[in-house]
Amino acid sequence: MAQGGPKDGKVHDHAALMDSIYRGQKYIYDVTRKYYLFGRDDLIRGLDCAPGDGVLEIACGTGRNLAKVQRAYPGTKAFGIDISTEMLKSAAGKLGTAAILAPADARQFDARAMLGRATFDRVILSYSVSMIPDWERALRHAATLVAPGGSLHVVDFGSYSARDTLGARILKWWLKQFHVAPRLNLPEVAAELAAQPGWTRKGRDGMGGYYRLERLYRATGEAD
Repeated sequence: MAQGGPKDGKVHDHAALMDSIYRGQKYIYDVTRKYYLFGRDDLIRGLDCAPGDGVLEIACGTGRNLAKVQRAYPGTKAFGIDISTEMLKSAAGKLGTAAILAPADARQFDARAMLGRATFDRVILSYSVSMIPDWERALRHAATLVAPGGSLHVVDFGSYSARDTLGARILKWWLKQFHVAPRLNLPEVAAELAAQPGWTRKGRDGMGGYYRLERLYRATGEAD
């Protein structure tokens, strides 16, 4: 979930901020986040991977999702980037040699140079766009990493967080402690990306709008 960088000159500052948050949190991250980061397993169930597929998670955090992907889809090849070296330490400990990991800024990174390949069959952003200051740029970059016939999968906080209820107010207060800001216009940005030639989209709410799931599919015949 840790990732981002507001402007080119501030990437290092944001990386330091993420490390400061997760230096201690990484030990309890998976245990605590399962109580409010809903929809991640929904995303994984919809990946429909085949053996040999390359799966990239942008802002892979502790590696929790990639580990679950590999258990659900044996034979997949896992890749992950994160701006937080603290989180990457946890991911490396969990995944070992089963994944290729690298420190990178979600908005702009050379996948071939850092991970050994330019495109991937599945690209995932799970509860990360709400932490990336320039998240729309990161999402556009993620789309460029999807191979022909592949797909981009995003899950994050949904419209529930904007409601004027006690539960929503408590959620927003809690998220603010971790520099998290729900992106209520995620559906519109996803629709804009899917309007490009060769792309289609399926988006829906989960748990009454608590989370938003977006899936963007790239046509097989698209030139890579």
